[in-house]
Amino acid sequence: MNPIKLILAGTLAAFVSMPLSTPAFDAKAALTRAYVVPDEFKKDFGEYRSLLTFDDDRPVRNAADWEKRRKEIRSAWMELMGQWPPMVKEHNVKILEEKRRENFLQKKIRYQWTPTETTDAYLLIPDGKGKRPAVLTVFYEPETAIGEGRENRDFAYQLAKRGFVALSIGTTRTTQARTYANYWPSRENAKVQPLSMLGCVAANAWHLLAKQPEVDSKRIGIVGHSYGGKWGLFAASLFDKFACAVWSDPGIVFDDSRGSVNYWEPWYLGYEPPPWRKRGKVTESNPATGVYPRLRKMGRDLHELHALMAPRPFLVSGGSEDPPKRWQALNRTIEVNELLGFKNRVAMTNRPKHSPTPESNAVIYEFFESVLKP
Repeated sequence: MNPIKLILAGTLAAFVSMPLSTPAFDAKAALTRAYVVPDEFKKDFGEYRSLLTFDDDRPVRNAADWEKRRKEIRSAWMELMGQWPPMVKEHNVKILEEKRRENFLQKKIRYQWTPTETTDAYLLIPDGKGKRPAVLTVFYEPETAIGEGRENRDFAYQLAKRGFVALSIGTTRTTQARTYANYWPSRENAKVQPLSMLGCVAANAWHLLAKQPEVDSKRIGIVGHSYGGKWGLFAASLFDKFACAVWSDPGIVFDDSRGSVNYWEPWYLGYEPPPWRKRGKVTESNPATGVYPRLRKMGRDLHELHALMAPRPFLVSGGSEDPPKRWQALNRTIEVNELLGFKNRVAMTNRPKHSPTPESNAVIYEFFESVLKP
């Protein structure tokens, strides 16, 4: 027989003999690995300065000192970004629609999420009795997380199927207007940098979830991808009632070289009253505005916010914007957790591209299972 035909025949035989399914991805093993700093980044802090020193240069020696230092860091950021308005604890919830989906009830609701605005969201309540863990999902609009958007971003739907109460929220109105975020009290005269205000509305959503009879208020996490990852980072770091967090490829540190790590934009940390700068990277002809250039000049970076999570666990589901090198920043939070006597509180997975994958999401769900379920 012709040698080429022999090769083709052998290839076809091998293909036919292959099993129809490959072994299942081991999310539990992948999560275990995610807590381990790669050898090349162990004790490598890059240019991220230590957080275990007070602003007056006193060392942080113990847990009591860290609590004071934590308040010092948070207060500095809140002063720079603007203080949040009072928490909304009476949400005036209206049920707009109910329907059953598989093993959970889905409610479309309208509720008060700032002192002056309502929003529409989806509350997913799985079948069963007793208090359950819950997760807040954040994105441009609430439909994607319930499975009505791009694939592998359906966090609320997948978590509800796994027995978590899920609340999916988004900035639908401002996303449609291409102004994004949340502006309080108005876009023309915002008193809080918009990304910080997103943290505030997430905190208000935590209060809504905590009031649900099916929810254990001590077991509420938050997850978001990209824009939602930035949102989740600021929410969980600045509001300590979130038990844990997952940030999917938001760009967990400032990086002016990456167009998608765009904290300088006016809907994040670059707010000033309109008209706004031209969208895109910071250049001499198109400089950054708002608090962002002040933060950069002061040498502050987002690793300071990561550390506010300690000892609460978090997972970075990294992609193109959060490669393994981000361990340099994460090592600073590990350093804080070690001072507090905790291990395995900081995890990161990595994938080549920005979009989530079935495997990266499997680790996300395993993380919530391991942290929020008894």
